Amino acid sequence: MTYDAFFKVVIFGDSGSGKTTLTRRYVSGTFIQDSQMTIGVDFEYKDITIDGIYVKLCIWDFGGEERFRFILPKYISGAMGGILMYDITNQSSLAHVHEWLSVVKETDESIPIILVGGKLDLDTSREVSYKDGSMVAKALNLEHFMECSSKTGENVEKIFEKLTEMMAKIALLY
Repeated sequence: MTYDAFFKVVIFGDSGSGKTTLTRRYVSGTFIQDSQMTIGVDFEYKDITIDGIYVKLCIWDFGGEERFRFILPKYISGAMGGILMYDITNQSSLAHVHEWLSVVKETDESIPIILVGGKLDLDTSREVSYKDGSMVAKALNLEHFMECSSKTGENVEKIFEKLTEMMAKIALLY
C-alpha cells in the first residue's frame, strides 16, 4: 500500500491514566485489563484512511512515571500530533496536565494536542467532571478535548480520527 502521509503521534500523561490501554484498544481492538507499566517508551503502528487519504500512524506511548519525563523532549522530535491523557477518576492526574504540557512546550515542536480524559467506563468513580476537563483544555489552548473508555471502546476511534484530520490539515493534505 502506498501512503499519502506518515504521522508520528505522541501519547503522554501520568502513569495509570490509560495511555497504553488506549493505544492497544485502537491498534488491536482489544482491551487488556492488567497492562504492564510502560518503561520509557513503546510504539505501535496503525493504518488509517481519512477522507480518502491513506495515513500510517506511528503511535509513541510514553511512560507516565515522573522518572521518564526527561526523555519526552528527545522523543517528541518529529511528532505531528499529540494526545495528553488524564484519568477522570484521579483529580491529581488532571492537575499534572500543565506539567506534561510544559515539557512539550520546551521543545521546538508546535503540534496539535488533544486532551483526553480516560476511563469513562468508571464514570461512577469520577473525580474530574467533563466541564473541568473541557475548561482545562480551553485554558491551555489545546485544539480539542474528549473523554474515552478503552474498555468499551467509546470514542477511541474518534480521538485518532480527529487528530489525524488535524495533522493532515497542517500537512496540507486537504
